[in-house]
Amino acid sequence: MSFVLVEKPRPQIALVTLNRPERMNAMAFDVMVPLRETLEAVAADNDVRVVVLTGAGSGFCSGADLQGAGKVPNVGGLTRTTVARRSMDLLNDVMIALRRMHQPVIAAVNGAAIGGGFCLSVGADIRLAAEGAYFRAAGINNGLASTELGMSYLLPRAIGASRAFEIMLSGRDVDAAEAERIGLVSRTVLAEELLDACYDLAERIIGFSRVGTELTKRMLWSGMEAGSFESHMQHEGTAQLYVRLTTENFDEAIRARRDRRTPVYED
Repeated sequence: MSFVLVEKPRPQIALVTLNRPERMNAMAFDVMVPLRETLEAVAADNDVRVVVLTGAGSGFCSGADLQGAGKVPNVGGLTRTTVARRSMDLLNDVMIALRRMHQPVIAAVNGAAIGGGFCLSVGADIRLAAEGAYFRAAGINNGLASTELGMSYLLPRAIGASRAFEIMLSGRDVDAAEAERIGLVSRTVLAEELLDACYDLAERIIGFSRVGTELTKRMLWSGMEAGSFESHMQHEGTAQLYVRLTTENFDEAIRARRDRRTPVYED
């Protein structure tokens, strides 16, 4: 049985599904290692312009598998401490793979996103949620910290510091309606409409130029890490000039608007 599935439901869209529904797609290493490998392979697929990430069954991802962590590869002869460090690196690599993907990634949060699953959703570029979805920073509930997989970096930037502190320290559930209200998700839709809503959004993104969408993703993430406003403006300006001066995209957009047709960007 494959714990990670890849489909192409519409042209230039890849659907990546965590496929362990009986465990609510828990983050055993048997799931996370294939997920990282899959994300890297999809990133290298030039026929894919947008990626949709979801979970099979009724949950998006329930975080750490409390019944069994699965097999950590290549740890023979290592001490428990070193195995723990290598294990965390493997999980971190999934988040880094999401960030490094050329394509925008839309998380289709179809149910529970708990602990590491919450982190996984926040690591995506865009989140849409089914009405029954909910989010929980569960580390604090399990006697640990709620800081894992970049959560203490990503969540304050997504919803603001005060809300992030409150959610991560209280360990309470955030339902889909609240998630939309506070900006954790872009939109909440009926469960049966979730994937189509993601595909429709993906098709709108695909209508623009490849280099334009890829650079926009890069600049948005770069902006959240920038050391200063002025230095980031310089970075943005260089990116804009790069596209304007090395492609005919802008001229094609003007021609298409004049001719009342859809632009064809050749980058």
